Amino acid sequence: MKNNLSRRKFLKQSALITGGALVAPTLIPSCVKGVNDKILIGHIGMGNMGSSALKNWFMRIPDALNVATCDPFKDRRIGRAQWIDRTYKEKEIAAPQCKAYRDFKELLERKDIDAVNIHTPDHWHVPIAIEAARAGKHVMVAKPLGLSYANYKILEKECKANNVKFHYGTQQRSMAHLKLANQFIKEGKIGEIHKVDVWAPGRTKQESPQFVPAEVPEGLDYDLWTGPAKMLPYSDERVTAAGAWYQYNYALGFIAGWGAHPLDQMVWAIKGQVKGKYTCEGSGKFFEPGGLYDTINSWDLMYEYDSGLKLHFVSADVAGKNGMQSIRKVKDGNSTTFHGSKGWISVGRNTAESNIPEIQKQFDQFTEDGKTGRIKKSGAGIGQDFVDVIRGKMPETCPLDEAIISDSISHMGNIAIRTNSKISWDPKSGVATGAPNANTIFNRDMRSPYTV
Repeated sequence: MKNNLSRRKFLKQSALITGGALVAPTLIPSCVKGVNDKILIGHIGMGNMGSSALKNWFMRIPDALNVATCDPFKDRRIGRAQWIDRTYKEKEIAAPQCKAYRDFKELLERKDIDAVNIHTPDHWHVPIAIEAARAGKHVMVAKPLGLSYANYKILEKECKANNVKFHYGTQQRSMAHLKLANQFIKEGKIGEIHKVDVWAPGRTKQESPQFVPAEVPEGLDYDLWTGPAKMLPYSDERVTAAGAWYQYNYALGFIAGWGAHPLDQMVWAIKGQVKGKYTCEGSGKFFEPGGLYDTINSWDLMYEYDSGLKLHFVSADVAGKNGMQSIRKVKDGNSTTFHGSKGWISVGRNTAESNIPEIQKQFDQFTEDGKTGRIKKSGAGIGQDFVDVIRGKMPETCPLDEAIISDSISHMGNIAIRTNSKISWDPKSGVATGAPNANTIFNRDMRSPYTV
């Protein structure tokens, strides 16, 4: 290698050499200029979730610098960039001035940026990730994954073609109590898994607002915010966080937005049992018609896999009524419960329980006082994990293929409810059967010129 090899080129070549495996220090040639440089990260989507990720996950990473922000809202992109600059100055951290961009394509043109964190509304996740992969940027994508299976496969192709590392924004994989639970399940501590119960928040206390037409405010590029989705008349309520979550034009609702977390927990632990064909059927409820919100907000779904596994996926309100939580001492609004031949493990964002005493004793180390059963903070270093993946220090911890598996579960539930049908899904062919329009629902048209 030449002494003037760039950081980006070195990172790419290192990943090619190791194939994603752990990189031994002896493999890093001392002659390479920039090997010890910090990873430069751009942030696309600076709303509530994007700003929270920036503050809590990325600003604390010692071997990375946040150098760009991007958002269709002018005040968001500029405000967050100025905050980054002030924070680095206060902490006396040497960093280039953070630049703010309206259009993510301008950010992706920068040769010095190594990776991007994508925290836009759901409908933009995968299209932007595809463009980022084509630009050679490593990508972290907020959950849920997106709206179109065809685009998932394009993203897979582009990540592979450009040697791009993918990191799914499911921070639970970085939490110590959930890592331990995952380890116990993979080691067979509760035996062979035959059933999984999953629940997540569905209903919202916020009522669906009515459509109130308004002028697009100065400083918002509404056409860019809408992007590949269908263009609808502007309303202030449409572009809020809740508006992006609960409008079907942009998202599936919390069946995917929150369901992604406990479903990912299942895929992480027993991928071999859930990566094949399955059927899905069940029922669900929607927001009252006539308002802006039109996603599913309550659901009760049964899945049967060719592997023999059965999955019962419901919203938290259903779980509170059907006895699903009765085995637990501590109630949690989100959970994945694994039923095995030797016992069970039930975990959530703030809980971990088992009916096997030796396992429960291990979980107790994470509780606040040993009585409430609530988990004290057990770590969520997802930003550092992303940087470590880029550097080749660890394999992809939240890989794209597993993100597709878990996200597709939410989509099959959405299709089954909307068509009132029993849906069969074959992930190998990417074909859903059981309703005439099943595949159309999972492969949405993209508005020009925002196609991929």
